[in-house]
Amino acid sequence: MPLNKLIDYLDDHDKKYIVVKHSPVFTAQEVAASAHIPGKNMAKTVMVKVDDAMMMVVLPSTHNVDFDSIKEAIGANEVELASEEEFEELFPDCELGAMPPFGNLYDLETLVAESLTEDEEIAFNAGTHKELVKMNYRDFEELVEPKILPVGVRA
Repeated sequence: MPLNKLIDYLDDHDKKYIVVKHSPVFTAQEVAASAHIPGKNMAKTVMVKVDDAMMMVVLPSTHNVDFDSIKEAIGANEVELASEEEFEELFPDCELGAMPPFGNLYDLETLVAESLTEDEEIAFNAGTHKELVKMNYRDFEELVEPKILPVGVRA
């Protein structure tokens, strides 16, 4: 159960959160609409290959990944979207495309869009296409310890 792993982790670190169950949807924008959450507060997780290393990028659902900004910010030669086949084995406990933005739970470096840090609260997939978690952004940042970079541009 992907949600259980995340909830146990949040409980172990005494963080407050809310679990929201919703009808099955597959894009971050659909999740936000289904759960009545502003798109800017709905964090989506995108997997990228950075010089052949897999990294997690977390950004508002209203944004797209800015590959050139990532290249420039971390001094990479190549940054590209990872295919589902390339990362599905990294998340054996999650439904494909519904992984939570906690790269630290999967030994992955996590990059967070600067624009997401402006939100007091964020929501994100909890490992399934039917559940999300809402929590304080600062608590998320404290737990994940991401690199905060200009990695997203408005869609």
